[in-house]
Amino acid sequence: MSKPFDPTQNNDLTRREFMKLTVAGLAIGASTDLWADEIKGEVPYRALGRTGEKISAIGLGGYHIGIPEEAEGIKLIRSAIDRGINFMDNCWDYHDGRSEVCMGKALRDGYRNKAFLMSKIDGQTKKLAAQQIDESLKRLQTDHVDLMQFHEVIRDKDASRIFGPDGSLEAMLEAQKAGKVRFIGFTGHKDPDIHLKCLKVAAEHQFRFDAVQMPLNFLDAHFRSFEKKVLPVLVKEGIGVLGMKPLAFGAIVQSKAATAIECLHYALNLPTSTVITGCDNMKILDQAVTAARTFKPMTAGQVTALLARTAEPAAKGQYERFKTSTQFDGTTHNPHWLG
Repeated sequence: MSKPFDPTQNNDLTRREFMKLTVAGLAIGASTDLWADEIKGEVPYRALGRTGEKISAIGLGGYHIGIPEEAEGIKLIRSAIDRGINFMDNCWDYHDGRSEVCMGKALRDGYRNKAFLMSKIDGQTKKLAAQQIDESLKRLQTDHVDLMQFHEVIRDKDASRIFGPDGSLEAMLEAQKAGKVRFIGFTGHKDPDIHLKCLKVAAEHQFRFDAVQMPLNFLDAHFRSFEKKVLPVLVKEGIGVLGMKPLAFGAIVQSKAATAIECLHYALNLPTSTVITGCDNMKILDQAVTAARTFKPMTAGQVTALLARTAEPAAKGQYERFKTSTQFDGTTHNPHWLG
């Protein structure tokens, strides 16, 4: 009899084992040098875990879509899709719903069918989660999202609330049964041990997530590392890996440790299904597409050299303030969003 899945006991893979999983998880296209199953437009596509879905290796971040004027946001979304980016990130709470409203308008005129649409909810009670799911669908002007995620699993108690009696998982499963949600995941930016606990609690309830979102960048490899602790577990279990904060909210570039393209290439070099990056203007979108188009698998020497450049600024998490402060914790500042 096989042992039940326990992510806290399955993350001590050797480097050789991890590299084997990496290669197995990302098929290298026969006619390209990219780690990709195929290319659409200018962007390579990768498998979303074991869901059977293919998504763009670069995803469009939903928070930044709400920064420019709505017309510019719509233009950015449609341009991204036209160039091959199909993974659309969003969240119920981004800019008080404006990001979802903007994306809903952008996905009219046939664009919805070209997009793999993801959003997130904060509510951890069944009632509030169900309400937020419906509000997101209304703003996004769609009858379903391809992936809905529990947002900001950043506290030790969050998993227990989500999976507890009258918790938000009940609402999510009902929404999935009703066709409002296709796949289910969770996100968090605080601590890899909290991610591992959520995976463990899910396994105890005989539930397996389709995708998990977390920070993956040069700095993370040195401090409170999701790459070292959580990533091998997801790859081993066939769970889609959604990388976020590849530039650490711009801090890596500001520290002059690496360029934006190098940051994106590093995250793309990991066994990610997609790397979500914020684009609030066309120049940044061009940068993201260029990174996807020019990416080639990095050698061990290249990775080592890049990590050496970021070791000092990463040591205490000073540039990953989403890990070490509450500055980026929307639900900490708005506890009523949780219920």
